[in-house]
Amino acid sequence: MKAAVVTEKGVQYTDAPKPSPKAGEILIKVKAASLNRADLAVASGHAHGRIGGPGTIVGLECAGEVEAVGPEVKDFKPGDRVMSSAAGGFAEYAVTDAGRAHKIPANNMSYEQAACMPVAVQTMHNALVGAGRLKKGETVLIQGASSGVGLLGMQIAKIMGASVVLGSSTNDARRARLGEFGCDVAIDTRDPKWPDKVKEATGGKGVDLIVDQVSGGVMNQNMEAAAILGRIVNVGRLGGMKGEFN
Repeated sequence: MKAAVVTEKGVQYTDAPKPSPKAGEILIKVKAASLNRADLAVASGHAHGRIGGPGTIVGLECAGEVEAVGPEVKDFKPGDRVMSSAAGGFAEYAVTDAGRAHKIPANNMSYEQAACMPVAVQTMHNALVGAGRLKKGETVLIQGASSGVGLLGMQIAKIMGASVVLGSSTNDARRARLGEFGCDVAIDTRDPKWPDKVKEATGGKGVDLIVDQVSGGVMNQNMEAAAILGRIVNVGRLGGMKGEFN
């Protein structure tokens, strides 16, 4: 099969062995794949978790048709339309754990649209539903809201019944559009007094749940903006790996 493979000379479109599904895995005939920030790092020779280095097929998520399933797979069958956060998505075929795949809704969603969903959906579902334990009527702040993951996070929070959804972005044009994606109050974290705006939007209480993709310089102010017994879920460190706490 053809694939985008990391080499010493950069990413090259070349031949690669067609993978086979093991127990609990599915083989996807790829129809579309999306580009993630981590893909750029892997393509540059860096590692993303256990993924990276020469020989790595780039692509963290894709969509396509199930070609084969491994032993113990019960929820998928050949012919199913699926999307998945599969490693090696920039190829004609990709293998993924069945638990990381989802059937594409039986509507008019295209493969191209579906390929953009898995990482964002899985990340924000875990942050809001799993770790964040968001309840109807609570307030939410998404740090880094103008990213693909952040935009979906605000929409999920709205669907779950959040009373106030706040989103941050330091890009003026992007911040101005956050309302199109469920944001009630847009925050510019370049303003050192941004926690005051959060408190104003939450009746002085502070926000119940913060999903932080930024870290770095906002870590200390997150605690100032959070309500007593509020939760802070860290899912990224785009603003840096270190921050000072008061």
